[in-house]
Amino acid sequence: MGALLTVDEAQAAILARCAPLDVEAVALESAAGRVTAQPAVAAVDLPPFPSSAMDGFAVRSSDVPGTLAVVGRIAAGSPADRPLAAGEAMEISTGGAVPEGADAIAPIEVVLDGGDSIEVPDGIASGSHVRPRGGDAHAGDVVVPAGVLLGATQLGALAAAGAVEVVCTRRPRVVVLATGSELVPPGTPLQPGQVYEANALMLASALAAAGAQVERLPAVADDESAHRDAIARGLEADVLVTSGGVSVGPHDLVRRIESELGVEEVFWQVAVKPGKPVAFGVRGRTLVFGLPGNPVSSLVGCELFVKPALRALQGLAQPLPRFERGRLLAPLRRNAARDELVRARAGDGAIEPLTGQESHMIARAAAADALVYVPQGEGSLEAGAEVRWLRL
Repeated sequence: MGALLTVDEAQAAILARCAPLDVEAVALESAAGRVTAQPAVAAVDLPPFPSSAMDGFAVRSSDVPGTLAVVGRIAAGSPADRPLAAGEAMEISTGGAVPEGADAIAPIEVVLDGGDSIEVPDGIASGSHVRPRGGDAHAGDVVVPAGVLLGATQLGALAAAGAVEVVCTRRPRVVVLATGSELVPPGTPLQPGQVYEANALMLASALAAAGAQVERLPAVADDESAHRDAIARGLEADVLVTSGGVSVGPHDLVRRIESELGVEEVFWQVAVKPGKPVAFGVRGRTLVFGLPGNPVSSLVGCELFVKPALRALQGLAQPLPRFERGRLLAPLRRNAARDELVRARAGDGAIEPLTGQESHMIARAAAADALVYVPQGEGSLEAGAEVRWLRL
């Protein structure tokens, strides 16, 4: 066997086979967490009219300093019923439409209010505290470009700009399947040799958060017929993710049966710890991921390989994991042959590795909110060293 693929090489091989899915129009109210497939543009100027940035009085800048007659009151949503004439002022609320003839707002804090008149003791420059029409965006301007994950800020901007719907990439349909005769559902009394199945729920939760529509199949025993039926069903989706059965033991059936069902294996095994025996293949446009059965290995494979694929399928401009930087609170020994992802806790730029890093220790992983990237090599990363880490 040749040298194992690096993490970067494996990610590149996956992304090279990720064509964005079909597009669909989505109502803005339902678009949270979706990815734009086309630029989303403003339907109106924003603001759609000159508006006040302050509570105060609309005035003509040429009339101040001076005493002005108050001839109207303008609330947000209720425009003035006539233009402002020379020597006049109109009380106005923040967001109110600046009347024709006015070119400035005298903030209430600088005005001597006499009820029917005001005194403005100092000059005010033309345009002061006035939000011009289209100052934020003009009708037809791009508010959100293609390839952007829609969150609260983007949705608020689009709603303000009059958008009713947005064109998004379809959510990937993902099937998750755990394999192994030892697996039983939580709540079932454990018999000797049995463990509770956790990987499928963990993976389904992670992939749903990445934008997928996830179907979780019942775990299958180490039986060829059961494997074949479940895998065949999973291959009807956009993405099939299996957990377990991808190593070289006599009961590791997944890769062989997938091959028999027409899956072209792109790679098997990556130079990463935990998670070395990860597999990736394709059948038509279906992406097929085989993750190891050890829970933390499965988690790492999901973060490094499956979630980037889902982002790419949705057309996200930057699909790879976003690593942050911090400094170690304790030393970490490097692995000479493989990059390593170490569970840790992050806080205020400091990264504290946790005890218990074996790949089966999922209960210990519950305390982690970060994976520290330790590049392969000799020696150790010392306390205080700057490291890259991935937020869980």
